[in-house]
Amino acid sequence: MEFGTKLIDALLYAIPALITGLVAYYFFKEHTKNEDGRRRFLLQKDMQVNAMPLRLQAYERMAIFLERITPTKLIVRVVPTSSNKDSYENLLIANIEQEFEHNLAQQIYISDDCWSIISAAKNATIQLIRKASLSEKIDSADKLREVILNEMMEKRAPSDTALSYIKQEASQMW
Repeated sequence: MEFGTKLIDALLYAIPALITGLVAYYFFKEHTKNEDGRRRFLLQKDMQVNAMPLRLQAYERMAIFLERITPTKLIVRVVPTSSNKDSYENLLIANIEQEFEHNLAQQIYISDDCWSIISAAKNATIQLIRKASLSEKIDSADKLREVILNEMMEKRAPSDTALSYIKQEASQMW
């Protein structure tokens, strides 16, 4: 009998100790989980505060890029060095590519969709210039400028669509 009494006494002491241990384990686990979540939140909040100016600067730089490659502004800014239409076409395309390469690092701060749209606008602008240059009627750089300007009066520049997308994406940051 004495063994049964000692076993019951041991269980009476062990059961509350086990319950207390399980409750303590549960509370410490939840506390640790909450602390990790709080730290992640604070870290993310700090990173957003630091990254926001960089992202806005990237949007600004890409907006400037798109403005600079708008065909009407590009033609006014890049003056032909000779009357050869092919050399002027190459000069315009080289100028666009140089502007693009200068801003390549900005893709880190903007979404993949936005970057794709910007790249598509750049390629569409280059295609527009090449297509205008293919015409047999164009025999000089000045004539090429005239044709591109006339075409831009009739339709929207590819960079306008990308610029609208940038504005929309940047406005979502607020």
